Amino acid sequence: MRDRQLSRGARRAREFEAFVAGAAGRLLHTATLLTAEAPAANPRARRLLTLSLAHTYARWDRLLAEDPYDSARQYLATRFARATWHQHGVLARARRPDPRSPLATLTPQERLVLVLRLYEGVAEEQTAALLGLPAERVRTICDRAAATLLHPVRPPATRAMNTKVAPS
Repeated sequence: MRDRQLSRGARRAREFEAFVAGAAGRLLHTATLLTAEAPAANPRARRLLTLSLAHTYARWDRLLAEDPYDSARQYLATRFARATWHQHGVLARARRPDPRSPLATLTPQERLVLVLRLYEGVAEEQTAALLGLPAERVRTICDRAAATLLHPVRPPATRAMNTKVAPS
């Protein structure tokens, strides 16, 4: 009995390690896009990834026919949503996106919808169900975010000073 539990535990660990080897890079990239951090300096994204993988490992035996990547991505997205939509005061200022991030101009909700829909390829209805939003709202948010990225607002041009050189 004890040998069977040990071999089951070892098999579980090997399966999870194989999953992490294949999925962690993409999940980290997804988390980095969500947090709008620089890829080389992404502590919030790494924390999201760690929490997501820990949650997936805890549920590993209960996943059965469920896709572990989908489960990890869902947890990552909902954890990000809860963390960003409940920010206040100092926390909100401390978590500003890195201006070098291509998604820095988007709101956290826009980043979440855009990343799920376009980068991860999650269907509109699934995204809506995951976030508790109507599908039409998800479509609107995604369209607005894509338009913001494709047609960024440019800062007003600085006027050339009309200076005349006074004759001496």
